Amino acid sequence: MPAQVHLFPCLKDNYGVLLHDPQSGATAAIDAPEAAAVEAALKATGWKLTDILVTHHHADHTDGIPALKQHYGCRVVAPEAEAKRISLVDETVREGDKVRVGGLEGRVLETPGHTAGHISYVFDADKLVFAGDTLFSIGCGRVIEGNPEMMWQSLLKLRGLPDDTRIYCGHEYTLANIRFARTVEPNNKALATREAEVKGLVTAGKPTIPSTIGEEKAANPFLRADLPEVAAEVGLSGNPAWKVFAEIRERKNKS
Repeated sequence: MPAQVHLFPCLKDNYGVLLHDPQSGATAAIDAPEAAAVEAALKATGWKLTDILVTHHHADHTDGIPALKQHYGCRVVAPEAEAKRISLVDETVREGDKVRVGGLEGRVLETPGHTAGHISYVFDADKLVFAGDTLFSIGCGRVIEGNPEMMWQSLLKLRGLPDDTRIYCGHEYTLANIRFARTVEPNNKALATREAEVKGLVTAGKPTIPSTIGEEKAANPFLRADLPEVAAEVGLSGNPAWKVFAEIRERKNKS
């Protein structure tokens, strides 16, 4: 049976996600921004929490772990490189490791840059990726603990997933990201189409994620830094893609 995904808002602009295996009844929270929001989502769905899959150590992705662990006795899976900075970890994972949620099987991609040990979880059979704060809808995370070249390589890993892979990220930033992206690629027709769609979703009070890898490849400038036309737009024709990416990220930091 296919995986079920329940998306819900929490904190100021975070998203929480529940991943549910209907056959076994197992349910994983992707990160745990705040316990109360996760518990409300579990109540709304009728699911029981069995696992927490952590993408990185930042507090807005981990603060809910202690209360949820105490209440549900759930397993906490976290990136090996950041386990010492995350509460109550039961299992650590790294590149290529498998993670099971009931009968659902995922694999780990190491996607550092935002943090030094950030990981993403890919569930290939269900065409899902939980990218935390590495890749956003029409954006990407700030490069905080890594460097631009590292972050670019992480984004290439995600870009290499099949086009119909659905992306769940950690924050609702899409409309602001689009406003910035239009300054980089003002003539991108896919981006203009996406802007109209997103404005409709926001007006209707609906989330703007998930998006897909294919949609992001067409409209997200952070995934397009190796295209000559994007390099030209930021005055860096002929430069390595990671330097083009770095310039776009620095402009976004200042926007």
